[in-house]
Amino acid sequence: MADQVAIVTGASRGIGFAIAQRFVAQGTKVAITGRDADALAAAVKELGGPAVALGVAGKGDNADHRAAVIDQVNAAFGPVTTLVNNIGINPAYGPLAQLDLNAARKMAEVNLIGTLGWVQEALRGGLAESGGSIVNISSVSGVRPAPGIAFYGTTKAALIHLTEELAVELAPKIRVNAVAPAVVKTRFAAALFEGREEQVTATYPLKRLGAPEDVAGAVAFLCSPDASWITGQTIVLDGGVTLTGVVE
Repeated sequence: MADQVAIVTGASRGIGFAIAQRFVAQGTKVAITGRDADALAAAVKELGGPAVALGVAGKGDNADHRAAVIDQVNAAFGPVTTLVNNIGINPAYGPLAQLDLNAARKMAEVNLIGTLGWVQEALRGGLAESGGSIVNISSVSGVRPAPGIAFYGTTKAALIHLTEELAVELAPKIRVNAVAPAVVKTRFAAALFEGREEQVTATYPLKRLGAPEDVAGAVAFLCSPDASWITGQTIVLDGGVTLTGVVE
């Protein structure tokens, strides 16, 4: 993947950072985004510095931020060839009947509409000409009902459908796929396993939670020439839990 230019959103830590690490290891120049400028600066340093990585702080649902990222990437590295949409929020837990509708609107704005906004900006930034690849980070909660995080799962289910629609619209030049992880050991998902990890992993046939590197490997594959005949697909990364257990 040398000579490629990737944008990974929400990548100062966790899954996004692991994806950025994998890209850099394979020769790709990468831009990462996030809300914390200091965390981004530390991540860029760990990735290898400004020769291979660029960090741009801002909110993923802000149109001006998205446009600024594309402009800075074009200036630093050239046209965008790869986009990984990793932004996602889940500010509410509980039944849908009691869900704060403002929280629901915010989830839809960031998780779904923000993702489409990133795609539109990446197309402006060269993706349409490069014939590149897009990978959207969904969730098993978008594949199976997930009590407690149901609306988050609803936005992730919509993201899977958006992936399919984009795959049709942007073919043949651009491939669009998604991955749907189960619980991955990150700060974002900590509430789903902290203090009861043994109980949670007991429902997984592979008897462990996911690691950010598990997701990074699948994303790197989908963005590589090895996946050149794959588009509109969602790879479920779940340790087998959707076969036997309850999705959380």
